[in-house]
Amino acid sequence: MSIAGDGFEQDVVELEQGRIHYAEAGSGEPIVFVHGYGVNGSLWAATATRLAKSHRCIVPDLPFGSHREPMRPDADLSPSGAAEILAELLARLELDGVTIVANDSGGAVSQILVTERPQRVARLVLTNSDCLEVFPPGSFKLLVAALKVPGFMTVLANALRLEINQRSPLAYGALSRRRIPTEMLAGWVRPPIANRGVRRDNRKFGSGMDARYTLAAAERLPALEIPTLLAWGEGDRFFKIELAERLAALIPDSRLVRFTESLTFVPLDEPERLADEVEAFIVATPGAVTTSAA
Repeated sequence: MSIAGDGFEQDVVELEQGRIHYAEAGSGEPIVFVHGYGVNGSLWAATATRLAKSHRCIVPDLPFGSHREPMRPDADLSPSGAAEILAELLARLELDGVTIVANDSGGAVSQILVTERPQRVARLVLTNSDCLEVFPPGSFKLLVAALKVPGFMTVLANALRLEINQRSPLAYGALSRRRIPTEMLAGWVRPPIANRGVRRDNRKFGSGMDARYTLAAAERLPALEIPTLLAWGEGDRFFKIELAERLAALIPDSRLVRFTESLTFVPLDEPERLADEVEAFIVATPGAVTTSAA
């Protein structure tokens, strides 16, 4: 479950590739939150709860390895396939003028979305994300390579039964300055431990990470007409602030806001400030409304 309580209702939408569970609260202009690999929508709980006071907030559990229900066995979970899933989600929920708020590999998927299927997106907010030649970053390249080895995902899932391994720098330990709540970590690792189909999806999405996708998106970013906020944690050693500066130079209508107390998981380290920055960004770009896809 991505977000429980705080006025959020749980629902499911049927897509061509499978079923997506999501949480929703609030009314007004829609905000869709896009998490990355190995986590689910709970990453956004504090930020989305605050923004739901003034906006319609949709928080999906995307098939990136910690989702509740496996996708169809033949589902395309490549980065491009994931962007198609996100585009179909917006269409099925009949969302227009959407503000996309993304993190980590979800940011890579969102860059593909706005450069290939931008019709329903009015604004883009990227917190620390894969981009340019960094997809995946640093030591996580070893994980991506290992995911291609048959049986490794089962070994990994079993190792993550132990909280000490969950908090390792090789897992989630180096992604947040704040201590990640035990129950949140358990919610991220439980689905692949319990469900073989989720492990399959985890492996498909994780092993498909490749910089050729983000570099292709980067070539299109100078033509992007969508206002973009880069809300970037300065302490992140995986997605360094220089990446955000390079994105800001590429995207015509963009603004970089530095989060001095954040690592990769800005929504956990500075959720209130992130919500305030997203709110101010939406207010500052009132004319950014798109039409739906044909």
